[in-house]
Amino acid sequence: MSTAMNFGTKSFKPRPPDKGSFPLDHFGECKDFKERFMKCLQQNNYESSLCREPSKAYLQCRMDRQLMAKEPLEKLGFRDGADAAGPGSEVGS
Repeated sequence: MSTAMNFGTKSFKPRPPDKGSFPLDHFGECKDFKERFMKCLQQNNYESSLCREPSKAYLQCRMDRQLMAKEPLEKLGFRDGADAAGPGSEVGS
């Protein structure tokens, strides 16, 4: 009866998710960037919007060292002008 569940010889081949899975930084290549980002979060009561620049630098480091897939920063939530101006500020003021 257990063979009745075999519908063929195809086997399931798992594949990693497109996002959210990336190599660990075993050699600490981006450790300084990570530490700056974590320190910023601690100093700003874990308000991530106040730490966009350190976050951006950390992600750029990971992409440069092939620890994650290269993507335009716009796809990762960073837009030109919005990062430099900061939250709540208006352009041209």
